[in-house]
Amino acid sequence: MAQGLLEGTKLRLVFDGGIDNEGNQILKSKTFSNVKKEATVDQLFQAAQAISTLCNDSLNKVERTDSSEIIA
Repeated sequence: MAQGLLEGTKLRLVFDGGIDNEGNQILKSKTFSNVKKEATVDQLFQAAQAISTLCNDSLNKVERTDSSEIIA
């Protein structure tokens, strides 16, 4: 039976950068690596909110990306 071993977690913050000349929404993102694998969703969201207060653009979305190695 195969197993997945969690190798790493990244936190991605997506910010609203306004509207371009054609009326399309501009999104900017910042990715933070080396996030603790044990971090809960609530902890990550609180961290994202704290970081977003230091930025000029408003927070649009928060994403968590986990990478795993699959072994047999």
